[in-house]
This record gives sequence, C-alpha cells and structure tokens, in this order.
Amino acid sequence: MRAMSAARSSTLVIVPAWNEGESVGPTIREILAQPEAWDILVVDDGSRDDTAVRAREAGATILSLPFNLGVGGAMRAGFRYAQRHGYTRAIQVDADGQHNPRDIAAVLDGLERADISIGARFAEVGDYSARGPRRWAMRMLAGVLTRISGTRLTDVTSGFRAANVRAIDQYVDYYPAEYLGDTVDSLVNAVHAGLTVVQVPVAMRPRAAGRPSQNPLGASLYLLRSVFALSLAIMRGAASKTGVRA
Repeated sequence: MRAMSAARSSTLVIVPAWNEGESVGPTIREILAQPEAWDILVVDDGSRDDTAVRAREAGATILSLPFNLGVGGAMRAGFRYAQRHGYTRAIQVDADGQHNPRDIAAVLDGLERADISIGARFAEVGDYSARGPRRWAMRMLAGVLTRISGTRLTDVTSGFRAANVRAIDQYVDYYPAEYLGDTVDSLVNAVHAGLTVVQVPVAMRPRAAGRPSQNPLGASLYLLRSVFALSLAIMRGAASKTGVRA
C-alpha cells in the first residue's frame, strides 16, 4: 500500500464513498495507476458495507464519518483535510467508476486558468445524455450559471471538479450537504465570492456497481427547484443594479 509520506503530492484526490464496496477498490487502483502519483483520500460516508476496508486495501488513506452526511458533507470533510494538510489542489473523483482517472490530469490542468475546474459531460466529448425534465433543468441551470460566472458552462451539476487553494478555503467555509448543493449552490457561492471557473470536456462512464444515492424523480425535482431559486436570484440581482425592487 502506498501511504502518504513526507514526499507527498501537492494534489489530493478526494473520493466520497457511501456503500461502494464493490467499486471503490478498482477505482482507487485505477487512480494509482496514473503516472502523476497523487495522494488519495477516501471519505467513507457512514457506509454499512466494507467500503473502508476495500479502499484501504487498494492503497488509499481513509477518513471515516460516523454517519451518512451525503456527498456534500463528505466533500466538505475532504476539503478540510486538504486545507489542514497543506494541499494546494484537490479534485473530487466518485467511487462508482463513472469518472475516468485518465481525465484527472486534464481537469487539474484547468486550474492553470481558473480557481475551479469542472469536468463537463456536455462538451462534445463522449455520449452522456439526460432526458425529459432532468435535461431541461440541467440546461437551464447551465444557462443561469453561465450568466453569473461570465464563462460558458454546459454541465454545472458535474461532481468531477478540481479546486485550487482559494477554492479549497472557500469550500471549507461553505459547501452544502444537500443533494446537488455540493455542485450548484457551492458554485454560485464561490463565483459570488470572486472565484473563477472553467470547464474541461470529459467522457463519463457507466456506474461500475451499486446504485445512485438519488432516484431519477428526486433528482429531477431538485433540479427544477434549483432552476427556480437561481432564476429568482438573477432577477433580484438585475433589479438591484437598476434600483428597482424585485
């Protein structure tokens, strides 16, 4: 097992994992197979299976949470770990195998141009697709965030994203635990705090094992609610600039 040492990397790969015993081991080994030798932290989010054991056997450092907080809570714990241990870059890679470790370097390279780099699924790479209300909501969210950030974004709900020191510090202060709050809400707050964002095209893969933490209906309803809330925020911002009450 490759442990973190005094000669550790300046980059931390954070892998939030909840009941991912079947897929976390292969995911960690695939990350370790990349030539860059990043440090890997698996945040075991209150799993009831052998996620922590499989991750440790594969070569990752483990941070175990006493109960399930959701992806947002797990990632905030991971960012706090990165901050306390002096990492200058951190990147989220999901334990289910959908994020291709071969794309990690490309997403990290986006930090040369911005504080936050998003691995985007809808950027003319791969064949990832969403249908019905979910696709409509995701497009609307991307349009709203594009306007707020001043940068064209196509996939603001992607969890495959990297952060530099400024973004790590921001995420430690504010990183919502609720579903999609870790992606959409945290991004809005970061942009309002003055951080910059860029997206890098990536191709997503099918989930290797297990099942998503959120069912399609719940995901669609949250997306629609997020679109409504963000649209109101845009209108209030426009009204305040013109001196008109919204």
